[in-house]
Amino acid sequence: MSGANYKDSGVNIDEGNRFVTLIKKMVEGTHSPDVLGGLGGFAGFYSLNRFKNMRDPVLVSSTDGVGTKLKVAIDYGKFNTVGIDLVAMSANDLIVTGAIPLFFLDYIATGKLSPEMMHSVVSGIVSGCEMADMALLGGETAEMPGLYAAGDFDLAGFAVGILDRANIIDGSAIKEGDVVVGLASSGFHSNGYSLIRKIFFEDLKMSAYDLVPEYGVLGDLLLTPTRIYVKSVHAAINAKIPINGMVHITGGGFYDNIPRVLPRGIGMELDKSLFPKIAPIEALRSLASTPERELHRVFNMGVGYIFVLPEAYAEALIKVCTENGDIAQVIGRTIKSDTQEVIIKGIDA
Repeated sequence: MSGANYKDSGVNIDEGNRFVTLIKKMVEGTHSPDVLGGLGGFAGFYSLNRFKNMRDPVLVSSTDGVGTKLKVAIDYGKFNTVGIDLVAMSANDLIVTGAIPLFFLDYIATGKLSPEMMHSVVSGIVSGCEMADMALLGGETAEMPGLYAAGDFDLAGFAVGILDRANIIDGSAIKEGDVVVGLASSGFHSNGYSLIRKIFFEDLKMSAYDLVPEYGVLGDLLLTPTRIYVKSVHAAINAKIPINGMVHITGGGFYDNIPRVLPRGIGMELDKSLFPKIAPIEALRSLASTPERELHRVFNMGVGYIFVLPEAYAEALIKVCTENGDIAQVIGRTIKSDTQEVIIKGIDA
């Protein structure tokens, strides 16, 4: 008869409890008076009392992960930025609708829990929540030996926001001749890392510790955290700038994401010469032979978020975004198109 205990099987309850103790104070630092109770319960509570002025409140939710960018973090041994990525990917999806972010939940799965390493991960999640003005309401950490290799882990996140139904931004108001204002990305964000790893680590035989001339250490370039656009988006909404549509340039790049908000009969023409030059992306472009169209279908290529709005308001929008720390500029306009076509000048005929 076996005398094995849970620890012998690879799951250490005491380390799990120590991890909660390590993160408790910083997690609760993201809580506003809307959060009821503290960390450690079976569920989190969030009061909607301050939204009584909304006539028809609607909850908005999104979920995402970090993808194989985690593999770069694991191999390079840097864990304090992937938590920002986790929050950013959901928060940036959420605000496309005009929603106000409320709270965030995380899920961490690992083969063997290292409280100190996961403390670093959660510190990034906390930073991301602060940037997005969201409470980190709770989460789950699962130790699963046999399912994850030693040192491996995965992250998933879930965000909830709110808005008045009448204020939903869904792209239906977009018209021919609207201008497109792009906000600069910080790098690859959290998309396309399977291709990134193939190009740098397999094809070019580089390591994360290698220096890319003129750009910096590869691992640092690849782990640049995702830009969070909450401040600029809500400053623009609060300034009553009429926004007809917004797009988070995430997995699928320009060709797959933009048509998601275009109404029937409308396409978009962008000029890639107007895109910001971002160091991680320019480093890839300088070394890879991947065709430009493929790059723009996989990556944000320097533009992480776009607004579509009447041309008369473009200058005011750019001013608001600049005041909130983003680089913003006009990069194109909408056109007639029976197929909701996205054309990028300099790539497409």
